[in-house]
Amino acid sequence: MNVRPLHDRVLVKRIEEKEVVKGGIIIPDTAKEKPMEGEVVAAGPGKTTDSGQRAALDVKAGDRILFGKYSGTEIKIDSQEYLIMREDEILAIVG
Repeated sequence: MNVRPLHDRVLVKRIEEKEVVKGGIIIPDTAKEKPMEGEVVAAGPGKTTDSGQRAALDVKAGDRILFGKYSGTEIKIDSQEYLIMREDEILAIVG
C-alpha cells in the first residue's frame, strides 16, 4: 500500500476494542460501537497558510489519536479499512 494524504489530512487505522469487558461479558459484534481511537498510518505535509508558508501537522505516523464518532471518510485499501480525516477532526493524541 502506498497512500500519501494531501495537505492537512491523515490516514487512520481504527484500533478495535477488546472482546471481553471487565465483568467477563462478551459483547457481540452487532452491539459494538465503532471505536473512536486509532493509529495514524500516514500524514500529509501540512496546510498552506494565506502567506504561502506550510504549517506542519501536530500528528505523525505512529501516533495514537482520539477522534469523533462520525469523523472522517471510510475507505478500503487491500481489504483493510481506514479513515481519511482532516487534522482539525482529531480531538487528542493519546500518550
